[in-house]
Amino acid sequence: MAWLGAIVLLVEAVGVALLNWFLGMVVDKQEMSLAGLDPHAMTVSTWIAGAVFGCYLALCAFALARAAARDRAPGRFGRLLLITCAVVHGVLGAFCVGLVGWPAFAFMMVVLGLIVLPLVAYDRAGRATPTTA
Repeated sequence: MAWLGAIVLLVEAVGVALLNWFLGMVVDKQEMSLAGLDPHAMTVSTWIAGAVFGCYLALCAFALARAAARDRAPGRFGRLLLITCAVVHGVLGAFCVGLVGWPAFAFMMVVLGLIVLPLVAYDRAGRATPTTA
């Protein structure tokens, strides 16, 4: 399941980066301004934010993929990274209900589950817990 979470996070990273690139282009073409800010500065900051958040999600995907490849729990840094990613997805899911709708909320909660599952699926020794059918 960690592989699926890594793939979904990688697709989400590309999607977030492309969405911010598109929004930056819209601001640039329409020369929008917010409270007197330079439109070019807003465009560049949107692109930078998209790149930073996309890299963050790609790093989280790498942590999940590494845990899946090693079949062990993520290390301390990977665990902290995945916990922050889970919190971000929980908050974004809450915002999605009002802004986008219930299908977006459902998607965010599925991704949240795919992030949390590897965090709780391993015992203290780092081995996968056996499942009973």
